[in-house]
Amino acid sequence: MKAYYWESHHGNFGDDLNLWLWDALLPGFRDVHPEILLVGVGTVLNPVLLPAGQKKLVIGSGYGYGTPPDVTDAAGWDVRAVRGPMTAAKLGISPDKAITDPAVMIADMPEFQNLPKIHKKTFIPHWESAEFGMWNAVCEPVGLTYLDPRGEAKSVIRHIAQSELIIAESMHGAILADAFRVPWVAVSSSRSINNFKWNDWAASVGTVYQPRYVPVSTRAEAVAKRSRFWGFSFDGQQPAHEAASEPHSGEVITRTPSRTGLRGMAKQLLAAPSVLALWQASRAEPRLSPVEVLNERKESFRTMLEGIRRDYF
Repeated sequence: MKAYYWESHHGNFGDDLNLWLWDALLPGFRDVHPEILLVGVGTVLNPVLLPAGQKKLVIGSGYGYGTPPDVTDAAGWDVRAVRGPMTAAKLGISPDKAITDPAVMIADMPEFQNLPKIHKKTFIPHWESAEFGMWNAVCEPVGLTYLDPRGEAKSVIRHIAQSELIIAESMHGAILADAFRVPWVAVSSSRSINNFKWNDWAASVGTVYQPRYVPVSTRAEAVAKRSRFWGFSFDGQQPAHEAASEPHSGEVITRTPSRTGLRGMAKQLLAAPSVLALWQASRAEPRLSPVEVLNERKESFRTMLEGIRRDYF
């Protein structure tokens, strides 16, 4: 099998973890059934994304955009699990297959066990916010460590596990935090965000998605998100190429609170609404899914994987 994942030019750890997760969950999967495509972590259940004419084994994927695929053809689809009940309803399949996002299983992997807590409060934005915003500068006066979601997946995951609190605009930032039992607070810098995928996952583990709104941090970010910045609307404009964030090298990027110069202070002044809202979010009541629900979902996932091993290996 070959694992499908949505590969972006900027990198996104939630998608990139497909590169190694399935070797841990289904060892040897690459050596069997080369004609089958394993569709795993990601909001990828969309016929525009997935290649036609190839059988697909779906393990925990989610719907969220476009037209849901017709999965009734057993010759073309084997849906063993989806991210949550909302995806199951969209596909018209049994709610029993709404297990949870496969990323929750990462917390049980030996290399992520017993990691020391070295970060007090961490903010992990959505990749688009990291691309066009200046959230590293916003985090400094708030007292947050900045974690770039475009970094190498295992490094980002370790950072999440080693934090005491996660402020997450990245959905997989919250999913991994919840799996590692790190309290999390959801935020969003776009009032028009598609909440479907967040609510889908949250329902699967018995929690709710109620994000706190945090305004965009730069004009470039407002243009990219068709939002407002300092009273000006940028809806309908093309994304600007003046992002305030640093170029991304592919390595994990973190920023710990530190003293800043005049230039940084000027940037923070323009982003004052973002600073205030993020400060408030960092002091909000965090969430965690009920541990008994999470454990039951993980056990269901293990049982589902055993069925795949019986049928394909």
